[in-house]
Amino acid sequence: MTQRYSAWSLFKNALGGHQGWERAWRDPKPKKSYDVVIIGGGGHGLATAYYLARNHGIRNVAILEKGYIGSGNVGRNTTIVRSNYMMQENTAFYEHSMSLWRGLSEDLNYNVMFSPRGYLFAACSQASLDGLVRRANTMRLSGIRADILTRDQVQKEAPYLDFTSQARFPIYGGMLQPDAGTARHDAVAWGYARAADQLGVDIIQNCEVQDYLWAGERIVGVKTSRGDIGAGKVAVAVAGHTSVLAQKAGLRLPIESHVLQAFVTESIKPVVHHVVVWSATYFYVSQSDKGGLVFGGHLDRYNSYAQRGNLPNVAETTQGLASLIPFASRLRLLRHWGGIMDMTPDGSPIITRTPVDGLYLNGGWCYGGFKATPASGWCFAHTIAHDRPHEFNAGFTMDRFARGRYIDEAGYGPYNHLQ
Repeated sequence: MTQRYSAWSLFKNALGGHQGWERAWRDPKPKKSYDVVIIGGGGHGLATAYYLARNHGIRNVAILEKGYIGSGNVGRNTTIVRSNYMMQENTAFYEHSMSLWRGLSEDLNYNVMFSPRGYLFAACSQASLDGLVRRANTMRLSGIRADILTRDQVQKEAPYLDFTSQARFPIYGGMLQPDAGTARHDAVAWGYARAADQLGVDIIQNCEVQDYLWAGERIVGVKTSRGDIGAGKVAVAVAGHTSVLAQKAGLRLPIESHVLQAFVTESIKPVVHHVVVWSATYFYVSQSDKGGLVFGGHLDRYNSYAQRGNLPNVAETTQGLASLIPFASRLRLLRHWGGIMDMTPDGSPIITRTPVDGLYLNGGWCYGGFKATPASGWCFAHTIAHDRPHEFNAGFTMDRFARGRYIDEAGYGPYNHLQ
């Protein structure tokens, strides 16, 4: 399939009643073996396959997805893209991701609807504002745009926030990252899937990996619901189920699985023109292209593989919306859902070659998986192709926890994921 999307192709297919469009990607049967098998057909797995084929010329690749493409976290997140980090490893990695986001639609020939509308962090105390000033200065030293706003400037940018004297949490000021924004989550999955398929990657859906194939102490393939598949290398990118597949290879990871809920209101006219975050209860909101307010907050505080959360967290998060944006209390909540998060002790990911020969790991993304999608695929593909990390993921190793080399952005210590 080599059909390229363009204004001309749209016009030409319109003349034919839109009957001439090709499938976005093939539905192939699994081959006996591949050079690389990637477990997980989400954003990170698809991006890895694409960059393996495009950057490294490795095209005999299969993506194995137990459901359908986009059925996991990549199809159920809150779409935020940002790079407002302070730790050196995170700053370099996420800013590389931002640079890839800017040209991703052109690169994939697919509109991922990246919207650099700005990321506005509202401070609800003087201490919070001081922390944002420190963060902004650190970002500037790394060449990342960051503006500190006064209370009046925040009100000018977002007049719909509660600036009254009766506000539950008064706003003292804020920080704006103008280049950050949102992208459409499922379009990212579809774009990477289509582009990878055009480079020869096999996308195999409804194919659950049940175990590994071994030759001595080396993994040489996978056992699946559609038969055994051989592999020169096996890469795992399965979000909240990373620890499950790692355990099958004899690895015990420093990862817990938690549910992170997200919510969508009924559609309204455009009003929220940024991604807005506030420090009082950790709450974030943006407005989708369909008009609904998309918002979320903290993860549920218990371990779970369920894709739904508990009611106390629903109440806390919706209270945050009503406190920050008073008119939103009159909106109807259309739906809410949960995604399974890999939570590491320091809140940073793991992208590395494992101690098991032939096995590579991409997981532990905590809250940051979606915005990292392009850089994650870029760096994971490099690690797989060259058996050594890219400079941007060199610090995201498994053994950093044993060595005390935490990449602890929040400063909460070993229980970052429970704060």
